[in-house]
Amino acid sequence: MEKSKRPFRKSKRSFRRRLPPIGSGDRIDYRNMSLISRFISEQGKIVSRRVNRLTLKQQRLITIAIKQARILSLLPFLNNDKQFQRSESTARANGLRIRNKSKK
Repeated sequence: MEKSKRPFRKSKRSFRRRLPPIGSGDRIDYRNMSLISRFISEQGKIVSRRVNRLTLKQQRLITIAIKQARILSLLPFLNNDKQFQRSESTARANGLRIRNKSKK
């Protein structure tokens, strides 16, 4: 009985290489809002490098550009599309805490 050299051989699937999200001609700059907005989540957070498929240098430059745009108020720090409304349960809990402190 002869053992095969590669018992767990992976099947060769067709692999389509993804295009890089930033082209060679794109300048990573705080003024390039169309480029920067692609790397921000709906909540306004900077998307991680694994999700972006960026190199380390590109991710650093994107992060710096986003932070500069936020400071210059070109971008919001938080995405406030939905106005934050306190639910009744948290308001009640906070009210109870205030009342309990005043009784002591």
